[in-house]
Amino acid sequence: MPRRDLPPSASVAHAGADARMHAPAAERNAEVITEALQDIAPAKGRALELASGTGQHAAAFARALPGLDWQPSEIADDRRASIDAHAAATSLPNLRAAIPLDATEPGWGARHSGQALIVLVNLLHLISADEAQILIAEAAQALAPGGVLAIYGPFLREGRATSEGDARFHASLEAQDPDLGYKDVAEVQSWLEAQGLHPLRTVEMPANNLFLSARRPA
Repeated sequence: MPRRDLPPSASVAHAGADARMHAPAAERNAEVITEALQDIAPAKGRALELASGTGQHAAAFARALPGLDWQPSEIADDRRASIDAHAAATSLPNLRAAIPLDATEPGWGARHSGQALIVLVNLLHLISADEAQILIAEAAQALAPGGVLAIYGPFLREGRATSEGDARFHASLEAQDPDLGYKDVAEVQSWLEAQGLHPLRTVEMPANNLFLSARRPA
């Protein structure tokens, strides 16, 4: 995931000696995202990570939040193999094998209902606004009452990027496909509220990223 050809810098991952892939960005941000999740995650239940990528995050999350039963998902075959290889290397009992799931496809929420936590890292800027709204609507349906949706990534603030690097990357995505690019944080929050999710917190993260979270009413 996603299904488009993207600029090379959009999702950089390097192959290792086995099936495990390593993304420098995931290595840099895994700890801070994990800490943010620990502040808002339910103590137990089912957790679904959308677009899990290499699996580095899934392993970190499952290790730090052992009360949750973690289900990673990914649309790309090689990434699912990497996720499973990272899971095998950790031997964590609460980390399941990756499943194929396109989070921008209508209907998946009903098939994966009852989630205490759903996590999405670095995807919204790589899909269209329409796909992002589908993803949020399906995630809202998949959450159990009281469940939490957490979204991490780069966002516009009041329609503007917060650094020159972000502005350049946003422009490169739009040049590749006008439907891609950073979403405005206020607009994303309005999409969450439109699905009946109550905002919990917005946390400033390193490298101008944000961590958003919202809860489905109990």
